[in-house]
Amino acid sequence: MPNNRAINTDPRELYPKPPFDEPKQTPPGHETAMRTRPDHGEDTYKGSGRLQGKIAVITGSDSGIGRAVAIAYAREGADVVISCLPEEKQEAQETARWVKDAGRKSLELAGDIREESWCKELMDRTIQEFGRCDILVNNAAFQATHPTLEEFSSEEWDRTFRTNIYPMFYLAKAVAPHMKPGGAIINTASVQAYQPSGKLLAYASTKGAIVTFTRALSELLIEKGIRVNAVAPGPVWTPLIPSTMEEQYVSKFGKDSPLTRPAQPAELAPAYVYLASSDSSYITASVMDLTGGKMLP
Repeated sequence: MPNNRAINTDPRELYPKPPFDEPKQTPPGHETAMRTRPDHGEDTYKGSGRLQGKIAVITGSDSGIGRAVAIAYAREGADVVISCLPEEKQEAQETARWVKDAGRKSLELAGDIREESWCKELMDRTIQEFGRCDILVNNAAFQATHPTLEEFSSEEWDRTFRTNIYPMFYLAKAVAPHMKPGGAIINTASVQAYQPSGKLLAYASTKGAIVTFTRALSELLIEKGIRVNAVAPGPVWTPLIPSTMEEQYVSKFGKDSPLTRPAQPAELAPAYVYLASSDSSYITASVMDLTGGKMLP
């Protein structure tokens, strides 16, 4: 994707706008199958050493927001553990290539974070490889859209909660004994936590839970010198969209934003850098609004 930042600073025109012509995908979705590819900051993000020597674990870092954060962290000087599903290993290897291009170490670990045993193994292998973990980014998520309550199955409800909120508890519990003062945990929430859509009932409910989890966990971990914050994005252009939403919603995705378009992952990554760095040393229990103008309560 061309770098338009230098020639056009109007935020409404920096990136593609709806309508989008995207083929339907099956979950979890693949960036390589998208006609309009997301921008992860490959050509634009420039680091300044703010995370030099840190070790970061990022779930869902094979694509989307997670890949953008991995690229930014690596360019800021961090080594990165890329967590993904087994079926996402090819995309994870692409993320790893960008991390290595930045001169940092990459460890790709594929497994299902819905299982507590895998979350423990993920953290154990991180500690074995790097000796510690300084940053945990809980980013992986699942969603599905339905127009009626009856179409939300119990199985899908369980899958959404087990993907979106359970692993945050599992991983926080696993990492806390190994995280030293100055460590940071960053959870990906959503505007859906505050302005929920009925067709995203399960997803929105988990995002509300993430906000509460973030604030409660911050109280427990600040006694260890560990900060816990969340980022609440609005619409973001990732493979999750064409793989979980009906085509009529995908085609106009982001149109209702004040910026009249969805965010690109590259636009969100700097917030994750800020919350992981010492620049935000006085910030914990916070939810950062990255909604493109949709105001949160």
